[in-house]
Amino acid sequence: MSKKAKDKKKSAKVESMSELEHPKPNGNKRLKMKRKAYEKELERLQIELVELQEWIKHKELKVVVIFEGRDTAGKGGTIKRITDRLNPRVVRVVALGVPTEKEKTQWYFQRYVAHLPAAGEMVLFDRSWYNRANVERVMGFCTDDEYWEFLRSCPEFERMLVRSGIILIKYWLSVNDEEQERRFKARINDPLRQWKLSPMDVESYARWVDYSRAKDQMFKYTDIKQAPWYNVNADIKKHARLNVISHLLSMIPYTELEQEPFEMPERQDDVGYVRPPFEDLTFIPEVYPRPEDFSE
Repeated sequence: MSKKAKDKKKSAKVESMSELEHPKPNGNKRLKMKRKAYEKELERLQIELVELQEWIKHKELKVVVIFEGRDTAGKGGTIKRITDRLNPRVVRVVALGVPTEKEKTQWYFQRYVAHLPAAGEMVLFDRSWYNRANVERVMGFCTDDEYWEFLRSCPEFERMLVRSGIILIKYWLSVNDEEQERRFKARINDPLRQWKLSPMDVESYARWVDYSRAKDQMFKYTDIKQAPWYNVNADIKKHARLNVISHLLSMIPYTELEQEPFEMPERQDDVGYVRPPFEDLTFIPEVYPRPEDFSE
């Protein structure tokens, strides 16, 4: 990148960050950033994520990012903004379902190990092995012995991952009880978001205190020096997304790589090629555009 382009990029970053200065609070209510400022900063951060992706691939890094938190805290939305502009062959999302009967008989961490990154990959876990310390503990899906064995084993498991060269980053997205209730009701009343709800999610709402105790206990044992927990205030989704991406970028030192410029080649001459008749092809119905789509 030329010096002029770098200076322009730096200037744009400063200008963008100036728009993100926290507004003065209005009582106890937090003010939301304007959509235009949010979208501008999100685009800038996503460009940086592309550069980070290329650095991970170039340096053959192995990165694991864990997203945990209460239901409706915005884990999926944050992950989506991270991966929106990235190559799914380099940055993968892992969101495992209920374990099979066979998996229930395996070493607990076994099915997660199969999804760890190879060199040059970053894996984002939308919930992870910490299910045992949260959902399984609160809902009674594991025994006391299994739970306490997890709390003993997890720190050693993660230290082993770090020693093997994996960069392990753990986020806990927090949301207050009033905001969680609002988001639950929004999902219940929105047919486009009802699929996000399950009986387990509804039950988690009723067991707010149990989940708080489980989270505190989990932090006590697994907030280790080699892989600390990073707490995210997710009461305002847009703020949380930007803050997570910004922090993630700060966790992995990277440098923008010089890219070889692409040049469009000349297209080969059409010599002797005869295209099949259109009548022999099957096209989908052209429902759009409709006449009303052209009206002002």
